[in-house]
Amino acid sequence: MTSTPAPVRRVTVLSGGMGGARFLQGLRHALRTGLVPACDDVEITVVANTADDIWMHGLKICPDLDTVMYTLGDGIDLERGWGRRDETWSVKEELATYGVEPTWFGLGDRDVATHLVRTQLVEAGYPLSQVTAALCRRWLPDSEPVPVRLLPMTDDRVETHVAIADPEAASGRRVVHFQEYWVRLRAEVAAETLVFVGLDESTPAPGVLEAIGDTDLVVLPPSNPVVSVGTILGVPGVRDALRTTSAPVVGLSPIVGGAPVRGMARQMLEAVGVEVSAAAVGLHYGARSAGGLLDGWLVDERDADQLPALEAGGLAASAVPLMMTDHDATAAMVVAALALVRP
Repeated sequence: MTSTPAPVRRVTVLSGGMGGARFLQGLRHALRTGLVPACDDVEITVVANTADDIWMHGLKICPDLDTVMYTLGDGIDLERGWGRRDETWSVKEELATYGVEPTWFGLGDRDVATHLVRTQLVEAGYPLSQVTAALCRRWLPDSEPVPVRLLPMTDDRVETHVAIADPEAASGRRVVHFQEYWVRLRAEVAAETLVFVGLDESTPAPGVLEAIGDTDLVVLPPSNPVVSVGTILGVPGVRDALRTTSAPVVGLSPIVGGAPVRGMARQMLEAVGVEVSAAAVGLHYGARSAGGLLDGWLVDERDADQLPALEAGGLAASAVPLMMTDHDATAAMVVAALALVRP
């Protein structure tokens, strides 16, 4: 006879943008519908990557925070996977008419309103964590059946930069902001080195370490393991909190069938010398029993042949369908993750 798992009250997710946001939709669906047993006062805390943030046209833009906020608040453009639904582009067109650069990063009119509010509050002296909480009062109200608390990984300014080859530069390379690498260059050139400006000197935002230490489950969703989850882990204190939390820590592979589901995970993994495979990413995070971060790691059914390598590395591992085709499919991934580390 199998016992029913104890209901969860708190779940903490370390999230990037699109992949993490879609996973969170499935997690909330699983908790709302009872697919995962939950207490009446269940809550999800999301610690979001802010190393993608950029200042542009005088505005502070936080792509991953906004993608999570818009997605869970039912305001995301589903076709693009980022930005607002029913967006218009008058500001972008006017800036182009003036010849204002950069033109490669488009801000929609509705999206600009969010950035204006954020920038005004930041420049008034409020930390990003308080600003994010203020913005979320619109998008993620506490009255939701499964409330979500969204935290930036840090209140400090952290930026990811990418070194790429440039024959015209004296050094043979130049460094660009991650957003330029991803949006303008479309990650079509090799990333030679990644530079995380300010990461080593940053401190976790209020509530981050507590969310990892006082929870029933920590999840590393299928977000980019280098420039999304990886930067969250790079904030001093976060890795130690994961190693010492009493909650199980489980991750889901962003590599399916030997390739990233979307995004530039291949380029980022190659830049840090990690093989592009489901097993290699799981072992990159490492098992807590061997000084790493994870108790369990889910891979897709197509990567089931990699389970022995993961288990040899000390990780509980299982192979299940990992394509987030709809909320039910994603909720099934949540159920499998929980069963792996919290039977």
